[in-house]
Amino acid sequence: MTVTSPLRTLGIIGAGRLGRVIAALAADAGYRVLIARSGDPAPIIRAMSAIGAEAVPVSEVVAQADAVVLALPLGSYLTLPVEQLRGMLVIDAMNYWWGADGIRPDLDDPRTSTSEIVQHHLTGARVVKGLGHMGYHDLEDEARSAGSPGRRAIAIAGDEPDDLRIVARLVDDLGFDPVVAGPLASGIMLEPGAEAFGANVDAAELREMLERFPTSQRGRVVARARGTARP
Repeated sequence: MTVTSPLRTLGIIGAGRLGRVIAALAADAGYRVLIARSGDPAPIIRAMSAIGAEAVPVSEVVAQADAVVLALPLGSYLTLPVEQLRGMLVIDAMNYWWGADGIRPDLDDPRTSTSEIVQHHLTGARVVKGLGHMGYHDLEDEARSAGSPGRRAIAIAGDEPDDLRIVARLVDDLGFDPVVAGPLASGIMLEPGAEAFGANVDAAELREMLERFPTSQRGRVVARARGTARP
């Protein structure tokens, strides 16, 4: 297909399972895909070439991409190149897992979404939460063309309407219906512990999950922590 999105080259930092699935879907959708791992890209060049992506260093991903997907363990966010990512659209697909990240109270604070933490670090970047609440295996298996019956949905959250439109188009191109959850702070509704995390559902059901969040157990914890709980 011919990509008509403002994005032509999609960069991905993180070449684990999630990063590779997103790379394959984007390449199939007609994007040029650059993907980086930590360290020398040589060990993944052949595997990435097989799915239509180019394995390059992080510096090249940032220099050449129109937008960058973060598919790293969340605990690695402080290693991201702040100056190089300044001004860029950054799609945060990371989540906090204690098994991978260790016990990190700073990443498990209900007063803030983890994407807000990433945004605070990436000064000047434009962070949108997305592509991280559906399991990588479902991402791989459930992509469908627009209008397909039962097409699955992916929620996104961000503060800038133009950026949300761009990321929504990317989600659609990858094979899913985009659902806007709200501003970046709303990304907490897509994190582990929320009903939408791991959801493999259509847009209507995903919207219902998001609407139920305030009355869910996780939603009540967040509301108390943020001082927004109803008396």
